[in-house]
Amino acid sequence: MCLYVDDLIFTGENSKMFRGFKQAMIKEFEMTDIGLMTYYLEVEIKQGEDEILVNQKKFAKEILNKFKMKDCAKVNTPVKCGVKMSKNDEEVKINSTTFKSLVGSLRYLTYTCPGILFEVGLVNRFMETPTMMHCKALKRILWYIKGTINFGLFYEYYNSFELVGYSDSDCVGYMDDKKSITSFVFTWETQHSHGVQRSNL
Repeated sequence: MCLYVDDLIFTGENSKMFRGFKQAMIKEFEMTDIGLMTYYLEVEIKQGEDEILVNQKKFAKEILNKFKMKDCAKVNTPVKCGVKMSKNDEEVKINSTTFKSLVGSLRYLTYTCPGILFEVGLVNRFMETPTMMHCKALKRILWYIKGTINFGLFYEYYNSFELVGYSDSDCVGYMDDKKSITSFVFTWETQHSHGVQRSNL
C-alpha cells in the first residue's frame, strides 16, 4: 500500500483480502474507489488479465519537447561502447543549469527505463562543471529515448519461478578517481498480483 497526498494505491495477490481492505477503508474514511490504476505521477500503467505494462511515454515526449530534441536522431544504445569521461577534460564548458535540469528529468525517467540507469548516473557525476563532451553524452541518451519511447516494464503471468543474473565490470573505469565500475541485473518470472488499484481520500 502507498499513500501520496490524497491518493491511496494498493495491490496484492489475495483477492478476498483485496476486497476486504477496500471495504474497510471506504467505511473508515471518505474515499472513492477509482478502480485499476492507469496513470500516476507521470507513470502510465496498462493492466490486462495476465500482464501489466508500465512506462513513461508521455513524460519522455515532454522531455524531448522541452529540450528541443523531439526531431532528433535515433540510436540503439544510450552510450558509445568504451566511452571515457573526466571532470578535467579540455572541452568547452557549458551552462550547468540546463544540464542539471535535463539530468534531473532523466533520473525520474529511469523508474520505467532501466536501460539508461548507468548512463544517467555517469553524466550525473559532471553536473557542477559540464563540458561539451558531457553534453554530447547526454544528447545520445535522448537519441536512445527517441528510439525506445514505446518501451517500458512488462510484467506477465507465469506459474514457474526462474532467477537469471548477469554482471559486468570495468577495472579502474572511472578516470577521475580510478575506481572500478561494476553493474548487475537480475530478472525473474513468477506469479503476478491481482492488479494495482487507486483510491482518492
